[in-house]
Amino acid sequence: MPNTRHPGLDELFRYPLMSAIAERRSRRVSRGTSVPAGDLSHESTNQPAPLSALEEAVLIVTTGLTGFLLHDGPVGNKELGTGSYFMQSRARAAASPDNTQPTSFFVINDDGVRLIRKLKRQEALQLLKDVPPNWKDWSDGDWLAAANAVTQRIHDKRLDFPRQFPYYHMWNKHLSNRPGTTLFLPVVDMTRSFISVVLNILSEPEAERAIFLDDWRPFVPKNPLEVGAWLAAGLGFIPERIPYQPVGGIEWARSGTLNPSIRVPLGLGHTFQVDYEAILLLQNLVLTGQALGLGGWLHAHAPSPIIYQREPEKGIFGLGFRMHKPDKEWHQWPPTPSTLPNPVGLDGVLEALCPPYLKSMDEGVDRVLEEKFGNQGTYRDVEQFARAYRQSGNAEKYLQQAQPYSAKTVEYMKVLCHYIYDTYGRFPAHVDAFHAPGVWMQFSHLELEYYQKYFDPALYARQAAHESMWTHPGK
Repeated sequence: MPNTRHPGLDELFRYPLMSAIAERRSRRVSRGTSVPAGDLSHESTNQPAPLSALEEAVLIVTTGLTGFLLHDGPVGNKELGTGSYFMQSRARAAASPDNTQPTSFFVINDDGVRLIRKLKRQEALQLLKDVPPNWKDWSDGDWLAAANAVTQRIHDKRLDFPRQFPYYHMWNKHLSNRPGTTLFLPVVDMTRSFISVVLNILSEPEAERAIFLDDWRPFVPKNPLEVGAWLAAGLGFIPERIPYQPVGGIEWARSGTLNPSIRVPLGLGHTFQVDYEAILLLQNLVLTGQALGLGGWLHAHAPSPIIYQREPEKGIFGLGFRMHKPDKEWHQWPPTPSTLPNPVGLDGVLEALCPPYLKSMDEGVDRVLEEKFGNQGTYRDVEQFARAYRQSGNAEKYLQQAQPYSAKTVEYMKVLCHYIYDTYGRFPAHVDAFHAPGVWMQFSHLELEYYQKYFDPALYARQAAHESMWTHPGK
C-alpha cells in the first residue's frame, strides 16, 4: 500500500465541520446522467465517473471503529443497575444503544456488492494497532488497508431492480443507483440487540422491573389461575381488566420478580431505538461526502422485503438474504411483518441469533451472555477493557463491581424469546431480524455541466472544486 498522502486528504481535514453542516445539500445528478425535464432538460456528453478507491476507503472507514469506549457511568449501585450494559468495549463512529453496534453496511458500486463486516476482537485490535491513532496522520495506504480489512465481496453485480414502483419511486427511477455511483445501504441486526437491550431493561430492581405484554393478542386464560384472574377482573375484585397477553402468563406477573404495574408492550418496543445508530452513521457519511466534494443524496431504496430478495429470472438483484417463512396457520392474522418471511441473514456471512441458524432461542440468549461474560467477553477481558483508562487498576475495579444478570432475569429473557418464536414462528415478530431503515446514501461525481447551466454556483462550490482537489486514477 502506498505511503504517499493524496493532497485531497489534506483538503479534507482542512474543511470545517460547520461548513459541512451548512453546505450540505442533496445533489442527485451523477456524471454521465441526462435529465429529461422539459425546458430544464440536460443531455450529458460525459461517461460515468466512479469514485476512486481512496475516496471510497475514506467513506468506508467513517462507518467503523474509532478506538475504545468510555465506561463513565455509576457502577456498584443496585438501584442504578448492573453496570454491564455494553455489548462490547470498542467504540464506533456513531452512538449506539448499549453499544450493541447492530448496523452493517453494504457498499454497492459498478464492481458489485461488498459487506463492511464486523471485525472480531483480535482483528479489531490489530487494525487499530497498525495505523496511527489520528486519521489526519493516515497515508493513502492506511486508508486503503483499513477499508480492505473490513470489506468482504458478496456479489459481482451491483444491486438492480426494475425501474418502476414499488422498486423505485418518482424521480428515483431515473437518478438512483446509476452507473458510476457508490451506495451505502444499512441493515440492523435486531436479534442480538433485542436480547441485549431487553436484558438491561430486566436488570432493574424488582420494584421497577417491567412485565412484557403482547399487544397483538388479547388475554386468553389458559389455566385455573388465569381463569380466576380473568373472572376477578371482570367482576371488579381487582382494579382493572387484563387487556393483552402477559408474556409468561399470570404466574410471572404474580411471581414478585416483575412489577405488573410497569408494562412494556412488544409493539411499543419495535426496534428499541437501536436503528438510530444507522441514521447517525448515514449523517456522518453525508457530511464526509460534502467535505470530499462529492455529490450525493440520502433517499429511499426498494422497500423490505424486496431489498433482501434476489431473483435474477425476474430482474430482481437484491441482497440475497435467507428468508425464513413462519410455519404458522392463522385464524385471525396478526399485523405485519409477523406473517411475512423473515430476513435472517446471509449464510456464513451475516447471521441473526434465531432459527434456522440456532437450535432454539435459549441459544440466542446464551450467545449474548457469552459475548459479555464468557472467557473472552467484554466484562472478562481486562486488557481490552482497560484501554480507555489511565490506570489499568481502575478498569479492574470497574469489572469487579459490574455484575452479570440475575438468574431470574435470564430465565424471563428466555421465556420472552421463546414466547415470540413459538407464537409467531419467527424472531423477532414486531420487526424483522434484519431491519432495513429504508434509506441508502448515494455518492457520485457530479454532472457539473447540468448544475452550471441551471443553479447558483454557491450551492455546489465544493463539488466544483473537487477536480482541483482530487484526481481519479481509477480503482
